[in-house]
Amino acid sequence: MAKNIQSLERAAAMLRLLAGGERRLGLSEIASSVGLAKGTAHGILRTLQAEGFVEQDAASGRYQLGAELLRLGNSYLDVHELRARALVWTDDLARSSGESVHLGVVHQQGVLIVHHVFRPDDSRQVLEVGAMQPMHSTALGKVLSAYDPVAHSEAVEGEREAFTARTITALGEFEAVLDLTRARGWAADVEETWEGVAAVAAPIHDRRRMPVGAIAITGAVERLCPAGELRPELVAAVRECARAVSRDIGAGRF
Repeated sequence: MAKNIQSLERAAAMLRLLAGGERRLGLSEIASSVGLAKGTAHGILRTLQAEGFVEQDAASGRYQLGAELLRLGNSYLDVHELRARALVWTDDLARSSGESVHLGVVHQQGVLIVHHVFRPDDSRQVLEVGAMQPMHSTALGKVLSAYDPVAHSEAVEGEREAFTARTITALGEFEAVLDLTRARGWAADVEETWEGVAAVAAPIHDRRRMPVGAIAITGAVERLCPAGELRPELVAAVRECARAVSRDIGAGRF
């Protein structure tokens, strides 16, 4: 029988310890609780911190669980429940809007498309489930960056490539867009990622009011923005769809 890896067992013990308390813990408390020398415990905590699983308070030096664990915990919901909960609502949104609908989640510094409903016409379309979209330029990515602290860090610290002349790459301008997104509850992408394509997206929240994904309507600019601005009924429709999915996964009313 293969032996367990001791360092992983110790790291798991520390994470369980931090998850079980309601306050931050110091290095001495953690080392004592898991039966390790302070030097050994500090090395493991430093590694967990580098991976985002643990955070250290700058003022007190105490440790707490990190944001990366939140994302890993949400991955179960993303894979096993989020898509299932969104199926009916996204189908209805595609039918009512006449456009394609995407459901996306944060994954590896980008947005992973986990569900795609085709535009309800006879045009040839390519299934995009499993595709990755950029975080900084898409409507889905902006919404997730605005509400998810891990996504925000990745969008701010990563390279913001200019895909078109409209792509926002300057940090100050990008942060202003995220502030606007939080203020109005939705984000837009009008030819910022692909020429001739526009999108509008809204966030999905779980029962803890944490963001677990986003829904977007995507289509040709001339259909989504016939007068130069996004059609307000599409904005309202995608927001209501996201709220409906949020309610289905226990978020209550927004």
